[in-house]
Amino acid sequence: MAAASVVILGSVAPVSASAESLEPLQWSKCDGSGQRDARQECTTVFVPMDYSDPGGRKIGIAVSRIPSEKPGARRGALLLIPGGPGGSSLDEPSEKGQRLPKEVREAYDIIGFAPRGNTPSAPVDCGLDHADLATSRLRPWPAADGSITENMTAGRRMADACTHNGGEPLRHISTADNARDIDRIRAALGERRISAWGVSYGSYIGAVYSELFADRTDRIVLDSNLDPTGDLGRTQISRAWLAGFEQGVEDVFPEFARWASRPGNPDRVAPTPAKLRSVFLGLAARLDRQPLPWPGANPEVLNGTTLRQSMLDSFYDPDDFPKLAQLIRAARQGTVPPAPPAPPESLMQNAVAVGAATICNDSAWPTSAAVYEKSVADSRAKYPLTAGMPRNAMLCAAWPRPEQAPVRITDRGRSNIVLVQNERDVATPLTGARKLRAALGDRAVMVTVNSTGHDAYLENGNACGDATVSRFFAKGERPDHDFYCK
Repeated sequence: MAAASVVILGSVAPVSASAESLEPLQWSKCDGSGQRDARQECTTVFVPMDYSDPGGRKIGIAVSRIPSEKPGARRGALLLIPGGPGGSSLDEPSEKGQRLPKEVREAYDIIGFAPRGNTPSAPVDCGLDHADLATSRLRPWPAADGSITENMTAGRRMADACTHNGGEPLRHISTADNARDIDRIRAALGERRISAWGVSYGSYIGAVYSELFADRTDRIVLDSNLDPTGDLGRTQISRAWLAGFEQGVEDVFPEFARWASRPGNPDRVAPTPAKLRSVFLGLAARLDRQPLPWPGANPEVLNGTTLRQSMLDSFYDPDDFPKLAQLIRAARQGTVPPAPPAPPESLMQNAVAVGAATICNDSAWPTSAAVYEKSVADSRAKYPLTAGMPRNAMLCAAWPRPEQAPVRITDRGRSNIVLVQNERDVATPLTGARKLRAALGDRAVMVTVNSTGHDAYLENGNACGDATVSRFFAKGERPDHDFYCK
């Protein structure tokens, strides 16, 4: 990910947007179709493709806004930082932005943007094979016997495709570049300081921005938080994010097991929570040996790997527990439900390319298969539900070495950050969020929410956590210390 406020990333230092003369933004109706709020408008902010050459090629970052609903109460701008990597918040002022309480919508212009590489902000594309767009391929599940040979082969094939088809812009997609782009957006908006709500991967962008440009931040909320250090060390930070799924699945599975074994549940899978684990592991092993055809899916087969990936997908939101239970019930009977709908392939190609570039450019991954073989074997023994996937090789194992070092998140800077974190989160587990909290020191307080699912504020959290964050955004009332929202 990128540099600290006093650390230069390679030869790239933070560039001050406020030092440049910026023309007033020209806002107009947003391009494209969709159910947008009629008040949403769009513009483009031009930024350097390569911040080590600020006078060189420029790329356009698409930015959107819905102005404050009460100009007399306006405090400033609230930027919605999307997750992913590979996500966009360009339409979120019309979507999640409208779920914000009225007093927050009155206090801020709600700002969205498409991070560099995401359509329409200088979009990139790796031109991957259709089979390589399968989520169960992008998440590096080992073979049924634990072999990673195919993962290494697929990683090289996918990295080569990105190198060949992605071009120079792909080399300049990273968390540090996203943070610098945010500062250009802040300056173009005419804001001395900017507030932000960063979710999932967006929590890391928000933390990096707060490190690089601490004096330009107002009220910062980091939601569903990524580990900024990792048990693999800071030089492998993005690999540590993948490793977090080990604990994340273990944190959520007991909740699913209680739900899926409850008497009276029409999607009941097992008589007791304890029994459900053995049911799931037994079914996954059976499907590894005897896959079922699954027309319309990618891949068109339900095997142990696709079952495990379906579990992981369903754990992001407890509302999706029934989908997993129905899949388990059908598979035990030798049938399959209809294949889940897939987004348009062009959108997948773009999101995957941005995600791959970010993860691989942010930190170096080992290139030796032996490193992954040992890690996968250890993980499979300790965390059978995830079968070694979180410690396996992605295309980053064959990616060119990053040009910049990750940003070190420190306790130096303004004390204006609130972390909100669900206790049971499959993608950004509480263990990782606590490491971000520790790294920030007195700059932050953390609200831990007794809830299950990914995305806490206004999504899968609870009323206590939502009210705490809303008060902070609207009134600046930040808790004096960390606390637990029961």
